[in-house]
Amino acid sequence: MVKKLLTIFVFFVTFTTLSQETKILLSGKVIDSLGIVKNANIINRQTNQGTFSSDDGRFRIFVSEGDSLQISTVQHITKKIRITKTIKDLKSITVTLKQNTYVLDAFDLKRNDLMGRLTADLKGVPRSRKDSLLSKVLDFSNINFKQKDPTIDAVVKAKPPIVNTVPNSFGGAGAGAKIPFRDSERLWALRKKLERKKQFPYKIMSELGEKFFFEKLKIPVDHYFHFLEYCNPLGVEELHKENKILELIKIFQKESVPYLKIIKKE
Repeated sequence: MVKKLLTIFVFFVTFTTLSQETKILLSGKVIDSLGIVKNANIINRQTNQGTFSSDDGRFRIFVSEGDSLQISTVQHITKKIRITKTIKDLKSITVTLKQNTYVLDAFDLKRNDLMGRLTADLKGVPRSRKDSLLSKVLDFSNINFKQKDPTIDAVVKAKPPIVNTVPNSFGGAGAGAKIPFRDSERLWALRKKLERKKQFPYKIMSELGEKFFFEKLKIPVDHYFHFLEYCNPLGVEELHKENKILELIKIFQKESVPYLKIIKKE
C-alpha cells in the first residue's frame, strides 16, 4: 500500500513539474497611455531569452508557467509580470507601461548674483583675466594702416620673376591659371575612363549575380577580381560598355575553365 502511494505521489510530482516546464509561444502587445510602445525590451528572467516589440507594439516569446517577464524601455518604468496558468492558457497578454519622469538636480541661478535681465547682468558678470590680457594684445587702435614699410617693398621688388617651366601651359600660370580646353577635355575623358574601370567589377556582379560567378562558374570569391583581370584582354569592359551582355557571358563561361585549372595548379 505504501509503495502504491509513493508511486502515485512521484507520478503526480513528475506530471506537475513537466506541465510547468512545458513552453508555449506567448503573443503580447506593449502599450502606454499614449498608444503602442515599440522597441520595448522583453526578457524571460528564467531562460534569459529576450525580444523586442515591433513597430505596432507586438512581440512573441517562449514562456512556461511560473516564468517572470521583464518589460522595460528608457521612457517607461520597468514592469515585471509572472506567467500564470490563465496567461498560459490564453497564450496572449497586453502589457501597459507607465511613463517615467526624470527629475534634474537643482542648481543655483544666483551664483553670480544675476538678476535675470541680460542688459543688467552683462555689467555684473566678472571678466576673466585672460580676456583682458587678450584684448590688450589685439588692440590695433594706435596702428596707422596707411603707413608703408619701405623694407618690405624692397624685398618684394628684389624677388626674381617666376619662370614657367611646364610645357603646353600659359606663361605666368599659378593656382588660378586655366588649363587649355583640349587638355581639360582629355583629362576629363581619362578620369571618366578610370572611374568606369573602377566600377566595372561591381556593376557586372550586380547585373549577372553572385550565383553566376560563384556557383555556376565556380570562381572562388577571393579570386573574383583576379578572374576579371584574366578576362580583361578579351575586351570585357568594352563589351559591357556597349551593353553586349550575352557575349560577356559566353566569354566568362569559356574562360572560367582554363582559369580554374591554372589556380588549381598554383
